[in-house]
Amino acid sequence: MKKFLWLFAFLVLTIIIFAGTLFYLNRKTGKGALQVTAVPESKVYLNGKLIGITPLCKCNSSDMLPVGDYNVQIAPNQSGLRPYGEKITINRATLSVIDRNFGDSTLSSGSVITLEPLSDKKALEIMVISFPDKSSVFIDNNLVGITPLILKNVTESDHDLKLTKTGYLDKSIRIRTAMGFRLKSIVTLGINPDISSPSAAPDSRAVTPSPSVSKVVILDTPTGFLRVREESSVGSLEIDRVNPGDIFDLISEEEGWFEIKLKNGKTGWISSQYAEKK
Repeated sequence: MKKFLWLFAFLVLTIIIFAGTLFYLNRKTGKGALQVTAVPESKVYLNGKLIGITPLCKCNSSDMLPVGDYNVQIAPNQSGLRPYGEKITINRATLSVIDRNFGDSTLSSGSVITLEPLSDKKALEIMVISFPDKSSVFIDNNLVGITPLILKNVTESDHDLKLTKTGYLDKSIRIRTAMGFRLKSIVTLGINPDISSPSAAPDSRAVTPSPSVSKVVILDTPTGFLRVREESSVGSLEIDRVNPGDIFDLISEEEGWFEIKLKNGKTGWISSQYAEKK
C-alpha cells in the first residue's frame, strides 16, 4: 500500500511539473500581430530589415511575429521627412498597432497601442501616456483624467479614446479593451499650426551646456523605464532604455530634454519630465 501511495504521489508530482512547464512555455512562446499605418506611404523596417510598405499588417497566422522585443522604424517615401523609430514588445495572441502621421518635427503625430497581459485575468486596464504630458483624456466623449493616466474601471468593449491639449491638434483613436490585459497607448500630439503661442509655436531650440549641474537621476515613470532617443524628439530613434533611480552625467539640455552620457559611453536624449538634476 505504501509503495502504491509513493507511486501515486510521484505521478501526481510529475503531472504538476509537466503542466507547469507547459504553462511556462505557453506564456513565453507563441506569436502576435503587428499593424503599421503611416501618412505618407512609408517603408517599415523590423530590427533593421525591410518588411514592407504601409499600410502593413502581419496579422495572418503564417506571418505573425514571435513574442519578443523589436525595433520598428518607419521611413517616409517622401523626401524631407525624418524616419520614426520605436521599440515595441509583441505579446502572445495580441495585436500591436503603430500609426504615424508625418510632418516636420513639431507637426508629426501618432500613436502606439499594445496589449500587455495582467496577472489578474479578471482585471482590465487602460494606460495613456502622451507627448506632451498633462493632456486631457476622453473615453467615449467623457473626460476621465490627465496624462499620464491609468484607468481600471473600464468595460471590455470598443471605445473612442481622445486626447486634447491647448495649442495642439486633437488625437482620436478607436481602441478595444480585453479582459486580462492592460491596453497601453502612447500618443504624440502634433502642434496646431493655426495657433501662434509661445507654448505651441515651433522654435529653434539651442542646445545649452549645463556646467553647474553634472548629474541627472531618472524618476519613476508609468512604464517602469525611460526611453533614450538619438535626438531630442519623440520621433527620433530609440537607442536605449534606462530605469528609475539610475544616475547619468548631464551633457546638455534643451526645453523638455536632457542629453545624458550612457554607461556604454554613447550619448542620448531623455524627456526631462521623468528626470531630475542633481
